[in-house]
Amino acid sequence: MAGRWWFVGSSMASVLWHPPKGMNLMAEIDLIHLVRAALVEGGIVLLPALLAGFGVALIVGLLQSATGIHEPLVGMVPRLAVMLTVLFLAGGWMVERFVDLFQSSLLMP
Repeated sequence: MAGRWWFVGSSMASVLWHPPKGMNLMAEIDLIHLVRAALVEGGIVLLPALLAGFGVALIVGLLQSATGIHEPLVGMVPRLAVMLTVLFLAGGWMVERFVDLFQSSLLMP
């Protein structure tokens, strides 16, 4: 039963620890749903910064090819500035989404 460490009796750690009576253990499907929700939420939260970075990279790339300036720093600085600005402006929303995910994971049956 490799990889199923959250069940009692499936690993050496569980031999040493037994949950108190009435304590529910996490089922496999609950863990799968929790990991899936965390991955989807992480993608949703990072999407604005990634899209902004992609847009700026596209514009800067077009300008670099038109002007013939192929300095890597010229392409990196605007991307970094825009992505940090988006992360700063949307930081409250991002934290709120992750807090909601954490609270809903604590309330899972």
